[in-house]
Amino acid sequence: MADMTLRTITLTVPGMGSDHCAGIVRKTLERLEGVGEIQTNIANHHVRVATSENGPDGEALKVAVEGAGYDVAAVHDEREEESADEAGIEEAYLGQARKRLIIAAVPTALIMLLMMPHMFWQPIPGYLAIIAVLAFPVVFLYGGIATHRSSWRSLRNGTFNMDVLISMGSLPPYLIGLIGFVYPMTSFIEMAATIMTFHLLGRYLEALAKGRASQAIRRLLTLGAKTARVERDGEEIEVPVKELAPGDIMIVRPGDKVPTDGEVVEGESHLDESLATGESIPVYKGTGDGVIGATINKEGRLRVKATRVGGDTFLAQVVRLIDQAQGSRVPIQEFADRMTGRFVPAVLLIALASLIVWALFPEALRPILDWGATFLPWVNPGATTPVLAILAAIAVLVIACPCALGLATPTALMVGSGIGAERGILIRSGEAIQTFKDVKVMVLDKTGTITRGEPKLTDAIPAEGGDETRLLTLAASVENASEHPIARAIVDGARERGIAPGEVSEFRSTGARGVSGKVDGEQVLIGNRRLLEEEGVTGLDALGDDMQALEGKGRTVVIVAAEGRACGIVAVADTLKEESMEAIRGMHALGLHVVMITGDNERAARAVADEVGIDEVQAGVLPEGKVDAIRKLQEKHGNHVAMVGDGINDAAALKQANVGIAIGAGADVAIEAADVTLVRGELTGVVDAMHLSRATFGKIVQNLIWASGYNVAAIPIAAAGLLHPMIGVIAMTTSSLSVIGNSLLLKQRYAREQPKGDGS
Repeated sequence: MADMTLRTITLTVPGMGSDHCAGIVRKTLERLEGVGEIQTNIANHHVRVATSENGPDGEALKVAVEGAGYDVAAVHDEREEESADEAGIEEAYLGQARKRLIIAAVPTALIMLLMMPHMFWQPIPGYLAIIAVLAFPVVFLYGGIATHRSSWRSLRNGTFNMDVLISMGSLPPYLIGLIGFVYPMTSFIEMAATIMTFHLLGRYLEALAKGRASQAIRRLLTLGAKTARVERDGEEIEVPVKELAPGDIMIVRPGDKVPTDGEVVEGESHLDESLATGESIPVYKGTGDGVIGATINKEGRLRVKATRVGGDTFLAQVVRLIDQAQGSRVPIQEFADRMTGRFVPAVLLIALASLIVWALFPEALRPILDWGATFLPWVNPGATTPVLAILAAIAVLVIACPCALGLATPTALMVGSGIGAERGILIRSGEAIQTFKDVKVMVLDKTGTITRGEPKLTDAIPAEGGDETRLLTLAASVENASEHPIARAIVDGARERGIAPGEVSEFRSTGARGVSGKVDGEQVLIGNRRLLEEEGVTGLDALGDDMQALEGKGRTVVIVAAEGRACGIVAVADTLKEESMEAIRGMHALGLHVVMITGDNERAARAVADEVGIDEVQAGVLPEGKVDAIRKLQEKHGNHVAMVGDGINDAAALKQANVGIAIGAGADVAIEAADVTLVRGELTGVVDAMHLSRATFGKIVQNLIWASGYNVAAIPIAAAGLLHPMIGVIAMTTSSLSVIGNSLLLKQRYAREQPKGDGS
């Protein structure tokens, strides 16, 4: 565009629930002068529009989108207030969908209860009037009015959204059914109410499934500290984090969150950086080391100089990464949406053509009726021309009703998601199932995914002439007085080996580098090599080879000394989950290329990869790097990349991947950002989820083939006048029940084919 872009306007469109809907919105906005780049995000229902100086304002964009049949809940210039009312909009939309469903479902249930005895046992006096009254609020009032309004706007705009199909399936049957008050004929009012109710059920389930998708960003924003303690004019004062400026000196006490990104200028401590790096072991920080906002100070008092504030911080960058990944388009269109885009106008044309042809050439077509009457009792060749024309048109509309087509996908998804829930696999969207079946590359995070995410005692190597029991007794006795994760791992590991910690006196923590205390009169010192060298401990060189070998395996090593002499070393590491090897073997059996991307160092990553059989390793990767790594894999392998992760640092990459899979024991943000969540945190669930996605998608395809094939076969029969509308109602009901029944078979079939789906 010629004009310089001055602003970006964001619209919240709650009803934009699929790529088909997003495409209609984009095409509508592209028609406007002065509109540049348009980004649609069906996860959080946002449409971002770049506009020029002479381009449309927010109100004009809103009018255009509403003209396409979609309500706009909010309009924001730039991003300043965007997150303030998002939760309220989501809740309001979900509540509205629930209310419409209830208002439709109650009368429809009563209609169904009345219809069965009326049709098969005893006619009910005033039946037509009763069902007409019951169905009126379903089809015309609060239940269906929004659908018809959207349908009308869409038609006026020259587009065909899903609501056009629903209006076509509900309005004509109701209105034609009213003819029964003046002319004896079958009622189609029941069908009108049923179609609308199924539609509203689908809308509610869609809102329920997608309603929490956009919470990932809002949850991230709550992780940061709200206030900061800073030095101003020689005093410590507390200020809101938003008032911090680069260069401010912040005081971070033990247990506090670091207010914003900065650099340590005084003090030493260990910081829990798991929310940023996904690594469970706290990281040592001393003067000159950088720290990340929202990480937690475990012990020492730190003075930290603020280096990045506001939108420049690590947390803000992760927020932007997730938002960008959410808005990136997946080149997959829903099969049913593509079909309905062409199906609606085609059916309307066929119905109109049937009406005209029967009205103009009845005598040429009557031989068909004469032939059909020989074996179809409902065919009446002697009916008048207007009646034959109307019945043929009605039959086409009735038999082409989208009930079975509309049920094809949601019923299979509901059954498939139910199976998944029983097995600890939560699948958020049909798109994930559709994409998952074609995955070729499985990307795994290390910590908390392949490994347990918590340190465990792995080795205890006494010095020459020493004793392992004495080594662990001394280590556990002193560390039992500490709450550090490494200390707890040593104590728990000693207990597992049958060694109980003894009494310790004069316990002291020497900054962030180690601990000391007296055990049975012996002065014991535990810590890193630098600390023990400073304290003059002897015998360290003899342990050097063992320390180097253990560190080469990615383990954290501490030295235990008693009375100034090294007694040995103990090592802790984040150990493998029991099921990791089995899970990766299962992925290879599915033909997947398995890649591990981790923020850990190369040695530790390679050690884990070799042990479990990973195909490719990318180590030392920061969150930004993880997103880039996923993009490169997508370029290399196509849009067939899935990722499994559990930390906040994985959230953006989970969104960038074609299918994001969160380990349930991990961070809430990762779970909210993912398409699939493994509740029990077992990696074998990934293999089960892939089997389930393939089986579920197979059912969706079967349902769609049946539903569309049924229409293709039945519409010509109806147009020829051989299908009475009442038979069409019965056939349509049978078709819908067949789709539901086929979906229910998924549970039995999947249980038979995948007996180990629960990870057992």
